[in-house]
Amino acid sequence: MADNIKGLNTICTHFGEIQDEQFKGAVSPLFMSTSYAFEDVDVKRYPRYFNTPNQVALSKKIAALEHAEAAMIFGSGMAAISTALMAFLKAGDHIVLQNTLYGGTYNLVTEEFHKFGIEYSFTTGLEPEDFEAKIKENTKVIYIETPSNPLLTITDLDAVAKIAKKHGLVSMIDNTFASPVNQNPIDFGIDVVLHSATKYMGGHSDILAGAVAASHEHMERIFQLAKNFGGSLSDYTVWLLERSIKTMGIRVRAQNENAMEMAKYLHVHDDIHAVFYPGLESHPGHELAKAQMKGFGGMLSFELNNDLNSSLFQKSLRLIKSSMSLAGVESTVLSPTLTSHSLLSAEEREKQGIADGLIRFSVGIEEVEDLISDIEQALETVKAKSRTVHSN
Repeated sequence: MADNIKGLNTICTHFGEIQDEQFKGAVSPLFMSTSYAFEDVDVKRYPRYFNTPNQVALSKKIAALEHAEAAMIFGSGMAAISTALMAFLKAGDHIVLQNTLYGGTYNLVTEEFHKFGIEYSFTTGLEPEDFEAKIKENTKVIYIETPSNPLLTITDLDAVAKIAKKHGLVSMIDNTFASPVNQNPIDFGIDVVLHSATKYMGGHSDILAGAVAASHEHMERIFQLAKNFGGSLSDYTVWLLERSIKTMGIRVRAQNENAMEMAKYLHVHDDIHAVFYPGLESHPGHELAKAQMKGFGGMLSFELNNDLNSSLFQKSLRLIKSSMSLAGVESTVLSPTLTSHSLLSAEEREKQGIADGLIRFSVGIEEVEDLISDIEQALETVKAKSRTVHSN
């Protein structure tokens, strides 16, 4: 592959391919072996060392997509996040994290870090001064997530990267909601980029995986811990993920367009109390998102008017699935209170602004008219039930 070819869909399709030298097949062959020769070979391969042929090839593709020097594939997004964090933190160290985070990450920090003697602080806001105010003498890492899960808050990549460099810290980001299609944090100076590859990279709700991309120096440090933690991915899943990424650019751009249309529709709807989507001009992070994102993403959240039952609304949908996870080609909704942020206490969710009735909407690639029709019929069902209850 010529180094001067940089187009997104070209990278998705061709970078990190394994050439089928024997049969000249059009796709990468799958190497399922867990046992490789160790004598008279250039590389001693072992799956837990993240260096099987398929693992190495896919890592090159993800590194190219994130404009990084290197990357690694993990068994889940949380495997990637926990390994990367622990690679740069030890007893006595301190980390600064933004106050709006995926519930799994928040729970990892609050439930596990004290066992390792690692201190942590959450910011009170998302402005650069909020991060700088929490830095201590023993701070080693700044961790952000933008757009955040589930309220789509936007954090200034360039500002955080500059603060980290000023204080000699490692900056990390969960880039899952944006995907490499919409945002490349390394271009803004962020050191380590993390993904739940289950989401937009997989894109079909059938793969569990994680990814980390960074410089060779940072990836070597992560690798030294990763081989001991054992969070590698089976080669069959690696092969499936490489296949899925080939269409990521096309899928995500279609989801961007659909999400924008759905956000506009919901924003002016009489039955909707609030919509959270950075593509809307009313979103407080809209201008910043325009500056650092190539597309606003396929995720949004919204709240129904107070007198409408959000649980009944989700159960009344016929096309849009009430389902866990996100970023598949099919549209899904869920309640963060019951799923992604259920590990947080009610008080912790309130601090992040996550209302009990909040609905997270992962917009798929269906026709927008069909999605709108489904939402309309579900709202009518909820309102009819509400009228019946009030009349009785």
